[in-house]
Amino acid sequence: MPPEIIVVTRQIRALWHRFDWLPEWAVIGLVLLVFVGGGWLTHKIVFAILRRVVRNKDLFWRGVVERARVKLRVLIIIIGIGIGVTVSPMDPGPSEDIRSALLFLFILTLGWMASGVLDMWSVMHLKRYNIAVEDNLLARKHLTQTRILQRVAKVVLFIVTVGLALMTIAGFRQWGVSLLASAGVVGIIAGLALQPILTNMVAGIQIALTQPIRLDDAVIVENEWGNVEEITSTYVVVKLWDWRRMVLPLSYFITKPFQNWTRENARLIGVAFFYVDYEAPIDRLRTAFEGIVKASKHWDGDVQVMQVTDITERVLQVRCLASARSAPVAFDLRCEIREKLMAFMRDECREALPRDRIEWPQGSDKPAEGAVSPPAPFVPG
Repeated sequence: MPPEIIVVTRQIRALWHRFDWLPEWAVIGLVLLVFVGGGWLTHKIVFAILRRVVRNKDLFWRGVVERARVKLRVLIIIIGIGIGVTVSPMDPGPSEDIRSALLFLFILTLGWMASGVLDMWSVMHLKRYNIAVEDNLLARKHLTQTRILQRVAKVVLFIVTVGLALMTIAGFRQWGVSLLASAGVVGIIAGLALQPILTNMVAGIQIALTQPIRLDDAVIVENEWGNVEEITSTYVVVKLWDWRRMVLPLSYFITKPFQNWTRENARLIGVAFFYVDYEAPIDRLRTAFEGIVKASKHWDGDVQVMQVTDITERVLQVRCLASARSAPVAFDLRCEIREKLMAFMRDECREALPRDRIEWPQGSDKPAEGAVSPPAPFVPG
């Protein structure tokens, strides 16, 4: 015990001997009340000094001090109670137990303060990036890295804090050592139970560093299209196109193939297929297609291509390509091309619509045996 504490203890004991007419519990309560009040006053003074020190500092330090206000108060009061228990006339056994409990709480409070510093650093780092802009690739990259690493760091900080706190209690010291060694509380069984968690933690670090996915990425997983809505330390939430949520473990994006439509940039080429008759005027359809694309607000001004990609026994397959600035816009552009080009063929280029052909034997007014009957003629209106 420090000499200063011994001197204070002797003075307090000499003082409380003057109040030997009071019950011992009342003296103990009075001593603790004095030290708790002293801790409260000390917190006011220390916090005022810290606030003045960081007044001209950057926002990070000011934020750290403001976030630590309650935690610093708890810390100082714990110290005050510990000193009060030490110098009070309490029996040595209960006094030692209370000091052990206070040391346990003291270490947990330090971990709580460290977590607040980590949160403030994350907030300050992300303030430099705006994810609300359309070209938010860099912002999403840093947001994903920061959120994943923040959650992983919090898990590690929690394990270390609880492990150190448990090591201060004699009966739980081995638990703390086991926890710090990542072996768990009950050895192999706990290690096997923690294996999925540790696997996802490692996967989270890999995702944060290599970034196969980022927040708001457009992805196709399990044959479903959606956007990455949330990345935690153990799982990823994908918001599907119909507002359903698909929850996948982090390890999924390391061990299984998936499609990421916004890996390097958000631009995408939309594809629309048409089936037209052999006699369809492809040049005329191409001119109409280019006019539709150029007039669309969804087109980004880059790719526009129409090509005949296949010939079947009945029709020609025509593929239309057009680029857009993002996956949702590309989807809208594809739908617009289908609607307007189909309307063009229906209203202005009916010869492009698919038709069935039947060959009649020469000189006969009936189809050849086995021939398919012709469809009913189309009557406009």
